[in-house]
Amino acid sequence: FTLARTLTPDLKRVVIAVVATVLALCIPGSPGQIAAITLGGLAGLWWCRTPAGDTAALSGPLVRNLSKRAAVCCLAVLAALLVALPVLTHYTGQPLIALADAFSRAGALVFGGGHVVLPLLQAEPWVASSVAPDALLAGFGAAQAVPGPLFTFAAYLGAIGYPTTPLVAASIALVAVFVPGILLLCGVLPFWNQVRQKPNVAAAIRGASAAVVGLLAAALISPLAAASLTGWAPVTIALGAFAMLMLRLPPWLIVVCGATAGALTGLGATG
Repeated sequence: FTLARTLTPDLKRVVIAVVATVLALCIPGSPGQIAAITLGGLAGLWWCRTPAGDTAALSGPLVRNLSKRAAVCCLAVLAALLVALPVLTHYTGQPLIALADAFSRAGALVFGGGHVVLPLLQAEPWVASSVAPDALLAGFGAAQAVPGPLFTFAAYLGAIGYPTTPLVAASIALVAVFVPGILLLCGVLPFWNQVRQKPNVAAAIRGASAAVVGLLAAALISPLAAASLTGWAPVTIALGAFAMLMLRLPPWLIVVCGATAGALTGLGATG
């Protein structure tokens, strides 16, 4: 909600966010997210040339202790990984390579925050075939209670999706989901200060940032739809968790209370 207030301070950007939400929900996985970000940027070029009510600083120096040559090398390595891993997966059929391919692609295509990784991973064939939907949502919920970035959720998926060597699979998944973002960041930083000062680029950033709010909204709606909240008990637990969130209670406490309520409901149903 704080991000929405910051990045969508006017009606135009609210409209961009809503359209991005619809696109992300109607087109699952990375194609929908890429389409939403692209259209958001194009809409920003048209609508967001003059910021209305925001003081988002596109100025101010970033860290620039990385040479442009090193940045280009990082982008080249990223491109090579994203091309080589699917090819190796296709020709070798090795499950651990398929795991690395799935998580590196998800890590490279995440825009806006860790929550957006859930619909991306849900759309990955390796995850869909190796991890049960209930286990996926349970792990994602538990990740909310763990300090640090939500990408650490990848280690959980790797371990339960490849139980033969869970530690190896967890390590590969964790590294694979983080490396693309690191390479992309290192590849963009040396050029970013110059590029973001251009009026057209600044306008596109405002539109794309509004689209990110829509992606986060879709990331909230998607697991709720997947969970199939039918019956009074799941709906009551979900509403209670939302109320606790509005009261700004710690995420770990909300997760613990939700898990406890779910366990008690299950015991009541079997007893």
